[in-house]
Amino acid sequence: MKLATLKNQARDGALYIVNQTLEYAVPAAPIVRTLQEALDDWAHVATELEKIQLNINKTRPDDAIAYQGAPWTAPLPRAFQWLDGSAYVNHVELVRRARGAELPESFWQDPLMYQGGSDDFIGPSDNIAVASEDFGIDLEGETAIITDDVPMGISPDNAGEHVKLLMLVNDVSLRNVIPAELAKGFGFLQGKPSTAFSPVAVTPDELGENWRNGTIDRPLTVFVNDELFGEPRCGIDMTFNFEQLIAHAAKTRRLRAGTIIGSGTISNYDRSNGSACIAERRMLETIEHGSPKTPFLHYGDQVRIEMFDTDRRSIFGAINQRVTQPPT
Repeated sequence: MKLATLKNQARDGALYIVNQTLEYAVPAAPIVRTLQEALDDWAHVATELEKIQLNINKTRPDDAIAYQGAPWTAPLPRAFQWLDGSAYVNHVELVRRARGAELPESFWQDPLMYQGGSDDFIGPSDNIAVASEDFGIDLEGETAIITDDVPMGISPDNAGEHVKLLMLVNDVSLRNVIPAELAKGFGFLQGKPSTAFSPVAVTPDELGENWRNGTIDRPLTVFVNDELFGEPRCGIDMTFNFEQLIAHAAKTRRLRAGTIIGSGTISNYDRSNGSACIAERRMLETIEHGSPKTPFLHYGDQVRIEMFDTDRRSIFGAINQRVTQPPT
């Protein structure tokens, strides 16, 4: 299935089912009104939604709206929980190497994960509003999963059955704010403003053989100002897959339906694939030349994050955002 949430007057929007080629969409009501409502009763609701999906893949219903140009928000405009991992330890190693620090051996056995703000996600076409360019505005291209209810202490072997939906992420980061926060020893807050997600969330079966071993085996395409910035492969060099990330998050507590878990910045050892964030490119420049050359984002810059199938059709739709000052 392919699901999206249309902006309306309600905080959680209205759930729509999107046809496979992202041409049109139909409302999920009266079955369910929102994606969170669907996740709360997924075992019963999913079957009914799948019937609609099969029908709209064949023909366009009278109540369908055009997908392009519709005001989509994040599939979950707000969530009970947003946990972001750093599953590509290659990326973490680069960060530390650029500042001359060793990577602890434990990072290869125990995932890094932080709990992010989840009360106010921004839509895939919403502006990235930041108070100052001096904050060091950066994008982070990631993938993410949404779970149903997950029991405490679940093993990685059993965690995969709780992956209900997949999405793309732009985990916006303020690189010049983060160091002072981390120095306090208590994690991120101000350095991680509102996160953006792809307009469409898809069930794992939509990826076919490209969803395997708890990873999405497709490249993530990142453009900055219409220039290809990177196209790293998500299924390569992922030290901890999503099954392991779920088990890590659920080690000491349950995860409730609607929990979002991110992969962290996609990063490959093969540098020819490019990067999914500016900080990584700056790290590589520092290692090679002694100082970075690529600037962080400025007002007016545009970011586009997307993933395509083998026929170059968009799977999740595009995150397509512009950096701006906050509205006055």
